[in-house]
Amino acid sequence: MPELPEVETIRRGLEPHLVGQTIARVDQRRPDLRFPFPENFAARLEGQTVQSLSRRSKYLLLRTARPETLLIHLGMTGRFSIRKPHDDKTVPGVFVHEAGGIAKHDHVVFSLKGNTTITYNDVRRFGFMVIVPDAEIETHPLLANLGVEPLGNAFNAAYIAKRAQTKSVDLKTFLMDQRVIAGLGNIYVCEALYRAGLSPARPAATLATKRGTPTQRCERLAAAITDVLRDALAAGGSTLRDYRQAGGEQGYFQHTFFVYGRTGEACRRPGCKGSVQRAVTAGRSTFFCKSCQR
Repeated sequence: MPELPEVETIRRGLEPHLVGQTIARVDQRRPDLRFPFPENFAARLEGQTVQSLSRRSKYLLLRTARPETLLIHLGMTGRFSIRKPHDDKTVPGVFVHEAGGIAKHDHVVFSLKGNTTITYNDVRRFGFMVIVPDAEIETHPLLANLGVEPLGNAFNAAYIAKRAQTKSVDLKTFLMDQRVIAGLGNIYVCEALYRAGLSPARPAATLATKRGTPTQRCERLAAAITDVLRDALAAGGSTLRDYRQAGGEQGYFQHTFFVYGRTGEACRRPGCKGSVQRAVTAGRSTFFCKSCQR
């Protein structure tokens, strides 16, 4: 599933092609994805000029002049492609899994004035699109309980310590909770914990002192989360299975993974003689080095 860096990379790729453009036509090719499309989906978007395209956690938020927001989640394999006038080839090109490029999985096509098309393709159809009144966006069930953005000003070690102080769960479970930190997923949690030298099984409460202030471990973790997300954004995200940037390019951060997907390989930390291990936490694979993550 695309995580924060992948969704933000897609947003940045789509923004110059969408913002300020008018949606001339919406071709909705099926009644549903994970959920049914909103009533009169196409009619509510056609003729509207896109005012902004933002991101909250793993959601894209497209706003027009109407007092409504199109909320998009990419699910497991959802992605967008861009086709400009006189282009005889859809930009994304060849994908890791060939089925991802098959036209039968193109479920929504947004045709813009000027003949650029933005196509949503989703092989597994776990993504969805909903239209939310602007007045309800902050209280909508999908957004209301999300935690802070890890690249925003409200995110720091003090925030983590405050949320972790009374938690009895382990660090992996704590960091995967979207109510705590919005947008973090399995890949970047594993990588951040490795960079911070912290075991995924360590109790989350050890990030805070008895007074609720951040420990040194907490300071390292906050810095590691910020750094790993910024590095992933700079690399264009991670290409895993069907993920591609909006312009079709692969994300290259996976070439710098320290632990994710490297079971049995030697630890890359200088001086460490350990190897990467895999464990299952809440049904998800966790990758870590037992020797240097404590």
